[in-house]
Amino acid sequence: MGLLFTNKDITELEVESIVNAANEYLAPGGGVCGAIFAAAGRKELAQECRSIGHCSTGSSVITGGYKLKAKYIIHTVGPRYLGGKEGEEALLRSCYVSALALCKEKNLSSIAFPLISAGIFGYPKDEALWIAIEEIERFLSTSRETDVYLSLWGRRTNWAALYKNCRFFASRFTPSFYDPAQILHLLEIFQQK
Repeated sequence: MGLLFTNKDITELEVESIVNAANEYLAPGGGVCGAIFAAAGRKELAQECRSIGHCSTGSSVITGGYKLKAKYIIHTVGPRYLGGKEGEEALLRSCYVSALALCKEKNLSSIAFPLISAGIFGYPKDEALWIAIEEIERFLSTSRETDVYLSLWGRRTNWAALYKNCRFFASRFTPSFYDPAQILHLLEIFQQK
């Protein structure tokens, strides 16, 4: 059990819950959000999301997984990146904390995250990655029975730059719940895309 990295489409993962990079209105969107709605069944998922109504930035809510392999979808609203001086880091950390709290509350054995806010919300991918790793590791220090997947998947990513930054951070970061060679190997694969 621990933190596992994957380059697979999050909608295809065989986990108990996946995390949707949602908007505050929980409406179908683009990117990861659009892919999750499409794979789960847009009509059914949208109906449940409408019944919930709203989710604040940094918070999370849970719905059924519908047609997904995952039983649940945890929707979390990441911050839009506005230069890093508008409290974005605290809000992004809160996304992981609140989503993982729902995972623990439901006693789920596995959860998969996309890289929250690193798509159309513009958060720098290297910073978003290390925030994710830190918060997931913090969670795993008290919840070792959970597998947490981080799906690094996307076509518009400068994987070479991310790889360079990750090598720098990995050399200065002491992981407890993952093998740093795993992420460097995964990023080497991405470099070839």
